[in-house]
Amino acid sequence: MSDSPPFSPTIALLTIVTAWEKDFAAALKPLGLTSRKYALLGHIRSTPGISFSELARRSRITTPSAHVAVAGLKNDGLVADATERAGAASHLQVTPQGERMLSAAAESLAELDARFAETHPALSGALRAEFDARRNRSG
Repeated sequence: MSDSPPFSPTIALLTIVTAWEKDFAAALKPLGLTSRKYALLGHIRSTPGISFSELARRSRITTPSAHVAVAGLKNDGLVADATERAGAASHLQVTPQGERMLSAAAESLAELDARFAETHPALSGALRAEFDARRNRSG
């Protein structure tokens, strides 16, 4: 019988992420959102008028993929393009319906966050500290 591999905080965190990512997806599903759509809406709301190339960069997808994803969000009535002229730079913005969707998603996320903090208080605090440290280093 071989020895168990040593504890890896990286593997442990990835294991935890996988489980909570499933819960996050399940919370968004009744709203008709995926984690990617939620992220795209969040980027558009936080930066009204964001370009497709910047949206793609922030979302870590290609610009053509951003165009396809935004077309879906527009068809769902969640995003509008204030310019919509051929050859003009896009001016993307979240619609009132998109704002309502983001508010509903925020409520679901708050429930998940509360459950996570209750289940894993030390990990929650450590993640907050790491998040703050990274923000301070990059900002």
